[in-house]
Parts: sequence; structure tokens; C-alpha cells
Amino acid sequence: MAFNPQDHYFKKAKKEGFLARSAYKLDEIQKKYRVIKPHDKVLDLGCAPGAWSQIILKIMGKSGFLRGVDLTAVTLRAPNAEFIQKDIFEMAIEEFKEAPYDCIVSDMAPKTSGVVFRDQVLSEELCQKVIELSDVLLKPGGHLVMKLFQGGGTKEIQTQVQKRFSKHQMLKPSSTRKESKEIFLIGLKKKG
Repeated sequence: MAFNPQDHYFKKAKKEGFLARSAYKLDEIQKKYRVIKPHDKVLDLGCAPGAWSQIILKIMGKSGFLRGVDLTAVTLRAPNAEFIQKDIFEMAIEEFKEAPYDCIVSDMAPKTSGVVFRDQVLSEELCQKVIELSDVLLKPGGHLVMKLFQGGGTKEIQTQVQKRFSKHQMLKPSSTRKESKEIFLIGLKKKG
């Protein structure tokens, strides 16, 4: 089947006012695992263009707080959200002044090169950074969701999530393109 960038989920996102089809990935994860609750403080890594942020803002309501970080600027605005255009590897912990968070989500992906092994290794490095941040910025009992390109290091990343959380899951949401190597690792209830 040929790649179709304007598939069912693309059209559905446009029709329903989402900034990208990826909104349905977080929506499915949320329906299955309830990682975000009303009033939560959430960190959204790799947040551009803002589709996951749209889902998060809807769930947490006006009394929650969302911090978004991406290399690309985000035009989405909400009174209880702040977006930073920055490289996550160059940020100091002090910049996350509202931490600890109830939930950290990451839809970060490397700029793909087409060299599958290279892209997988870069994806694993991003996940490693997300795990390090969750060690410091995520509340005990908090939840983690992060995208990973499956490859040789998948088991190691999975083991690290397993060590830190009471439960862990791997999911390939139904809105993910069939040919995609991406999966989502979900850590539930960070150990205290």
C-alpha cells in the first residue's frame, strides 16, 4: 500500500480541529491507561505542532498546567500553558519551575535520515533523556508516555521503564501508520 499522508486520521484531525493526526495516538493511550487527570501538571516534550497539547488541555481543564518543549515554535495558546522553543538536551532542571509533574509525555522523534539503525539509536537517546528527566521531574505515583522507534535498544529502554514504574506497557496505537516502527512505552505509577 502506498504511503498516503492525507489518510483517514489526517482528514479526521482536520475536521475535528486538531493540529495533527498524532492527537489520536495520545487519545487512545489516555482512554486505555488514564495517564492524565483533571488538575494535573503535565510536561509535553516534542510538543509541536500542539496536537498532544490540545488533548492534554482538554483533559486537565483550567486548573491544570501544561509545559510544552520543542525545537519548533508552537502557536497554540492557553492561559494555563507555557511553551518553550529549546533543545531538551540544553535545558537546566531549574527551567521546569513548576515541577514535579503528574505526567510526562514525549512524542519526540529524531529528524529521520532514512538510515533505520541510525534513526533507532537517536530515538533511544531521546528516550534515555526522557527517563532521566522523569527521575527528577516526575512525582512518585506519576505516569510516563514516550515514543520509541523499535530497534536493538528497545529491550534496554523497556527494562529501564520497568525498574522505575509499578506497571509498564507497550502500545502501537491504531492511528499509527502500519509501516511505522514507532511504539509507545507507558510507565504507570512511578515508584517512590
